[in-house]
Amino acid sequence: MDLVADGQRVEAAWLGPPPGAAPTLVFLHEGLGSLSLWRDFPARLAAATGCGALVMSRWGYGRSDPVVPPRPLSYMQDEALRALPDVLERTGVRRAILFGHSDGASVAIVHAAARTASLVRGVVLEAPHVFCEDVSVRSIAAAAEAFRSGDLRARLERHHGANVDGAFHGWNRAWLDPCFRAWNIEGYLPRLTAPALVVQGADDEYGTLAQVDAVERGAGGSVERLVLASCGHSPHRDQGEAVLAATAAFVRRLA
Repeated sequence: MDLVADGQRVEAAWLGPPPGAAPTLVFLHEGLGSLSLWRDFPARLAAATGCGALVMSRWGYGRSDPVVPPRPLSYMQDEALRALPDVLERTGVRRAILFGHSDGASVAIVHAAARTASLVRGVVLEAPHVFCEDVSVRSIAAAAEAFRSGDLRARLERHHGANVDGAFHGWNRAWLDPCFRAWNIEGYLPRLTAPALVVQGADDEYGTLAQVDAVERGAGGSVERLVLASCGHSPHRDQGEAVLAATAAFVRRLA
């Protein structure tokens, strides 16, 4: 299904029971992600928990409407405070459990901290960013080279189609902008009162445990942490069974 939110067409899919019958898992992908790049993980988590699942390509990704670069450096906050509330209202979500990965985890934090986010019952933050780290900038600069001269563009094009250049450069140039070094959303954390599960790969090339520590230290609600060995920036792919089991148990505790 497609829907229109904040004036833009959004590629989306609904799995499992409708919003009136069960809580809804809302999947918010990473900076180069899309609906299709989640693969079968949302369906498996929905089946394991009995929840519905709303999976979408964020604005400028997948088959959603394009976003013309440059993206504003506040793009994650903008999505959290304007676009995501419109998506949830238009789909009738009443009880949301946000599952955000990387940039999507930052969107989840800001949205859940907003006063209008009372329908958020819990958040799963996978490889979250709450401030900009040197390791993130180095890896994102390396991604730019892989996009220019390697096979990264061809691999991403399978998921983003005509959006591939806008999706990549919108993310990449924002993070490499010198002004982005000051980007920080730790100020939202005290208002994050919904229970949180933070999942981090010990070998994440885009962030360190300092992000997890900051969430745990600053959040206004309870925080559980899961740090996985032999795991990079995408725990739901690198250690899928462990993430599925931990998230399903977390969701059951919310219920």
